Amino acid sequence: MISAIIPGILLAMPGTTEWILIILAIVLLFGGRKIPELMKGIGRGIREFNDAKNNVKTEIEEGMKEKDKDEEIRRLRDQLAQKQTQELSK
Repeated sequence: MISAIIPGILLAMPGTTEWILIILAIVLLFGGRKIPELMKGIGRGIREFNDAKNNVKTEIEEGMKEKDKDEEIRRLRDQLAQKQTQELSK
């Protein structure tokens, strides 16, 4: 099954001629002077995306840690309550 997928993926990827045409179109559309600004903008966008992704990841991890702490506190309270009832029943 994988051997049927790989040729389809390779056919979808641009070859050397297509890359040359893409680069030529970019140069014609944006000009040689605008390309560095375009790349800076793309770099900033990627950086902001990665920062947002990392922020979401840390928030999820912190939420999971808080949940684990809450469960641990609940477990310790139950153990304490059991020990107190055992001591009172003696």
